[in-house]
Amino acid sequence: MISYQSTADLYASADITFKNMRSYYEHYSVNWEQSKIHEQIVDLENWDILYNASIVGAIRLAFEHDGCYIRDLQVSEKFQNNGIGAAALTECERLAIKAGVNKLRLRVLKISPAYHLYIRNGFEVDKEEDRFFYMSRKIS
Repeated sequence: MISYQSTADLYASADITFKNMRSYYEHYSVNWEQSKIHEQIVDLENWDILYNASIVGAIRLAFEHDGCYIRDLQVSEKFQNNGIGAAALTECERLAIKAGVNKLRLRVLKISPAYHLYIRNGFEVDKEEDRFFYMSRKIS
């Protein structure tokens, strides 16, 4: 069963991101550390993704006047490809509706398989840069 809770331990949450993103950091020669991730997420709305009551991922959101920016959606590698990411996107939409916004936005590395998850869930590419796709989806 998939559920969500407000993140209590931001350091542990940052570690999930660090472990998931390490290969991308290495690919792009980015010197990044767990402490830097923690600095970036402390002011965001942070949620743990739980699977059978164990924390397996993280959602990080920033709300702006016209939308909800999914700053981070991480599912630990051993739990990927089980529908958890798609369910987390549904939770992001629920939280966005609750906040009164009508658009989800995100940025994804072009080499990330998560790009396909976002396409399957109705996101469209708004623009692209060297490493990133910027994507969005209206909320109905």
